[in-house]
Amino acid sequence: MPRPKILVFQHVPFEPLGTLDPLLKAAGFRIRYVNFGREPEARPALDKYEALIVLGGPMSSLQIDTYPNLITEVEIIREAVDSEMSVLGICLGAQLLAKSLGGSVSRNAVREIGWHDVDLTEAGIDDPVLASFMPRQQVFQWHEDGISLPPEAVNLAGSDASPVQAFRYGQHAYGFQFHLEASGPLIERWLTVPDHQSTLDEERDRIDAETIRRQTIGSIRPLMKLSRQTFTRWIDQFEIRPRQHRLPSK
Repeated sequence: MPRPKILVFQHVPFEPLGTLDPLLKAAGFRIRYVNFGREPEARPALDKYEALIVLGGPMSSLQIDTYPNLITEVEIIREAVDSEMSVLGICLGAQLLAKSLGGSVSRNAVREIGWHDVDLTEAGIDDPVLASFMPRQQVFQWHEDGISLPPEAVNLAGSDASPVQAFRYGQHAYGFQFHLEASGPLIERWLTVPDHQSTLDEERDRIDAETIRRQTIGSIRPLMKLSRQTFTRWIDQFEIRPRQHRLPSK
């Protein structure tokens, strides 16, 4: 029996699946990446895939004129939601998911970069995927845009700068503004990659890379544990694991 497949939308090489990658592979999935940075004209079909994951990127979901693939992604995400496919959007991916559902995205008053707390809503506390979160949970952030909740979506977590940090639509679609997939090496890569240096320069009076590095030493292990627990719950919740072959009853 062929292994089930997951479709992943990637925008830049330094925003991969991170800690989610080994969990998917251990569960037996085949992963197909569509890298819109290299293939901006791509329009993959959703048939034969069990789930869609849309990753982050340094571009804004508002930059449609510069990145026309964002329109394609919003259309495909909506198609996935309508077909009740499991969908997970991370950072930019969460913003694109929100837009596909009728929500909106706008620039926040301040950027959230580094280690910040999010507060679960009552719905977030009861949510089966976020069951391992504390009511106030430290996570890693790297974004400057904020989400206005789509109609019929449920807000699961927020912060002062971003009232919508996590949301759910129906039972099959989740959006996370924060980077639960982050690891120590991945954070270091984000702090040093050329694409992020202008942002860090602009924020040098408020955001310090060395402070983030020191905080990461003590915070990354709990985040990776939380990541493993949460993403495993996401996989289990929607039953997108390889289905066991059952012999027909006699």
